[in-house]
Amino acid sequence: MTTMQASNQTPRWERLRSYLSRSGSLYLMLIPAIIFLAIFHYYPMYGVVIAFQKFNPGLGFDKSPWVGWYNFEYLFAIPDLWDILRNTLVIAISKIVLLQVAALVLALALNEVRSIFFKRAIQITIYLPHFLSWVVLGGILIDMLGSRGLMSSIFRSFGFDPIMFLGSNETFVPTLVITNLWKEVGWSTIIFLAALTGIDPTLHEAAAIDGASRWQRILNVNIPGIASTIILITCLNLGGILNAGFEQILTLYSPAVYQTGDILDTYVYRAGLISAQYSLAGAIGLLKSVMGLILVVTAYWLADKFSGYRIY
Repeated sequence: MTTMQASNQTPRWERLRSYLSRSGSLYLMLIPAIIFLAIFHYYPMYGVVIAFQKFNPGLGFDKSPWVGWYNFEYLFAIPDLWDILRNTLVIAISKIVLLQVAALVLALALNEVRSIFFKRAIQITIYLPHFLSWVVLGGILIDMLGSRGLMSSIFRSFGFDPIMFLGSNETFVPTLVITNLWKEVGWSTIIFLAALTGIDPTLHEAAAIDGASRWQRILNVNIPGIASTIILITCLNLGGILNAGFEQILTLYSPAVYQTGDILDTYVYRAGLISAQYSLAGAIGLLKSVMGLILVVTAYWLADKFSGYRIY
């Protein structure tokens, strides 16, 4: 009798008990995480019903009047909706494209640095901004780029008109993209640097013997060697294309730049918490969640198709 036949003849409850005796402690470690997810992620999902109600906090979810699709019809009739959606896409895509290109270039440059001390010093310097919250950085940037900030004072001292980095629709979006790049580019290089370490050194040795310059080795060895990683990161970034950076924009924007700086998340914040239009905010949030789900599924499908990455 083979081992598999003996296993099939063992009662199911005994196989389950044997499995739990070996792996039960691992499942026990999962219990706190499952409780956390259930309380803070799944239980609040019941609140999406306010998107189909005329929600009254005094009446609660159960007694608030049901209005069906009215909130969504009202949402799509708002003239500013398409401008807000456009702003969200423009800011998010600009951040994703510029950040990925800059992170790739920086990773390739750092990979060519031969001095370990200098390389580590540069890495630590560019990593640090990632660990600061936008609340802290927002205050610093307002002091530096505001109408009465450091940069304006410098311009005035040289006789130039100050640039309204945070108060002009022409400069606000570039300011968002560049400051986000400064904060996150160091952290984004980690994946590319890790991918570069996986390239076979003999390929570089063979290329050097054939007379390839350092620049040629970068173009013909390094970039093709991490092409699958580049494709993977590009595909996965698609899932976050509706997340244009709520914390950053909330700390830096003002009514003067709503035309180009207002995004879905900030509009939900103002409609839901400030104007107390809870049902409208719920409808916008639900719409964004559905669109985000579609984008995430599409991103993982593309990642599987082009780079072989699968989460299960």
